[in-house]
Amino acid sequence: MSSPSAPSAFAATHSPGDVLALISSGAAATRADVARITGLARSTASQRVDALITHGFVDETAADAGASTGGRPPRRLQLRTREHAVAGVDLGASHCRVALMDIGAATLATKEDPLSIADGPDSVLRHVERTLHALLKETGRDPGTLRSIGVGVPGPVEFSTGRPVDPPIMPGWHQYPIPEFFASRFGVRALVDNDVNVMALAEQRRAFPDTRYLLYIKVGTGIGCGIVADGRLHRGAQGCAGDIGHIRVGDQEEPCRCGNSGCLEAVAGGAALAARLAALGLEAASGSDVVRLVKSGNRDAVRMVREAGRAVGEVLASLVNFFNPDTVVLGGALAAVHDQLLAGVREAVYRRSHPLATHVLRIEPSRTGEDAAALGAGILAIEHALSPAQVDRQLARAAAS
Repeated sequence: MSSPSAPSAFAATHSPGDVLALISSGAAATRADVARITGLARSTASQRVDALITHGFVDETAADAGASTGGRPPRRLQLRTREHAVAGVDLGASHCRVALMDIGAATLATKEDPLSIADGPDSVLRHVERTLHALLKETGRDPGTLRSIGVGVPGPVEFSTGRPVDPPIMPGWHQYPIPEFFASRFGVRALVDNDVNVMALAEQRRAFPDTRYLLYIKVGTGIGCGIVADGRLHRGAQGCAGDIGHIRVGDQEEPCRCGNSGCLEAVAGGAALAARLAALGLEAASGSDVVRLVKSGNRDAVRMVREAGRAVGEVLASLVNFFNPDTVVLGGALAAVHDQLLAGVREAVYRRSHPLATHVLRIEPSRTGEDAAALGAGILAIEHALSPAQVDRQLARAAAS
């Protein structure tokens, strides 16, 4: 898997971890490539490669006969995936989705269950633990092959500690040590992030790999934004960058759960739209019900979703002028009716943004869909497991044992 985490300029030591980054990104396919790109002597480059092969990170196989131009055909280097797995965990308000992946980003197995995040961390995380063990058994993987775990949660997270901070729909989760829970049971590091961040990561890595500046707008019960800047997730100083759901929209006065009024979430979120439709006598309690009504052709629902799109677009226009992304992706529950939502968003963005900022701008529906959060959490785990520092630590531990 091509990984923006691979360094563009290697450290002076050109450690085995640096070399693996070259191989896993596809930049180096032979020992000669490693020596040429790093500037290492061929003997030193081979020592680095040999260490990676010995410890199961790399395979070296004979190249296709047709690839040779005379003499001995070069042997090809590639990431070894069989002995290395990661997990991507998507915890939503009412579901749990776990994906087991190899470090080449191939999905091995997934399982989704209905589960309320409000049940609390002990109940929810023990369910994840059981599910992950079941997936490892189903795929014939030993738990010892697990290298790291990524977790996306529907609330603010201090990324450096992996702990949720005052998450409004996650009672009992404030400052809960999620990484420690998994470390004590699987012996690996767990990286925890806000769900919209891992969705943005999945979308950029899988659907728009050539995009360096991307905004992922999740329009579900609430509204959030994941930011990819120069190919990397931007989380801000404390990890709460992208909380656009509580930006005030025009002169709106709808009360918001945060205690303010006129917030984007209170105007255009799925829960707010469902409440308005219920007030009209329609059966609607969630964003999913709004989607159902739109798909059935209900005029009130169609009108409200388009208006919600305009409200999102009003806020997004300011973000486009400020951040100048080349791609904006709309995901979340309401993105299932993206024709109506996108129409409103595009109308507002192209009317209110600077022409230069929209010159090459794409505004697209999500291409990763319901897999986005679990896939993105898995990619977060892979990029940690394959980071040069982590690989070098593993080799040092193996050498010392």
